[in-house]
Formats: sequence, C-alpha cells, structure tokens
Amino acid sequence: MNDTDNNALIVVVVERGKADAIVAAAREAGASGATVFFARGTGTEAHLSFFRIQVDAMKEVVLLLVTQSQLRAIVGAITSVGRLTEPGTGILFTVPVGLIVGLEYLKTGGVGT
Repeated sequence: MNDTDNNALIVVVVERGKADAIVAAAREAGASGATVFFARGTGTEAHLSFFRIQVDAMKEVVLLLVTQSQLRAIVGAITSVGRLTEPGTGILFTVPVGLIVGLEYLKTGGVGT
C-alpha cells in the first residue's frame, strides 16, 4: 500500500478511435501505461450536435496514473495530440490520488515512490 499525495489520475474522454494516439503521446511524455475503455455519452440531442454536425456519442476513456512531476508534460502532450483546446474534441481532467493498492512495482521506483 502506498499512501502519498504525489500521484494524480489523468482522465481523458475522446471520440472512439482517438485513444491510441492519446496513449502513444502520453507514453512518449513519460507515462508508464494506461487503461482504455469504451463509454457512451448521455447528452441530449441538443448537446450532441456541434455547428449542425452530429457528434458521435460513443467515446473512449483513457486513465493514466502518474506522478505530480510527470503531470504537466503528459497533459501537454495529450492536449496537443488530441487537439483538446479545440471545441468538441474531448475533455481531460485530473484527480489527486492519495492511496494506491495493488501496484507491486511501486516498491521498485514506479509511480508514487
């Protein structure tokens, strides 16, 4: 068990098919890995269109556990590759992580040490 405030969870929600590029950019910026899963948006029809273009409700969610020292570089790489500053391309947010259980490599210099 690792009890530290030195970690963060990066959550990225993008259109289906974009996660591979997000993960590649994150790994190049120092992330050790990621978890990717499919999700479905539940916005109303009014929210699912953008400039009269229908937005696909099927999404990919990328989760990355990183140290605070890695955070800015990885977020920058993801934002650039995913063009997340452009409207309708996705969303990224971070969550502080204080307790980690189950990652054995933490003892040998991985995330959170």
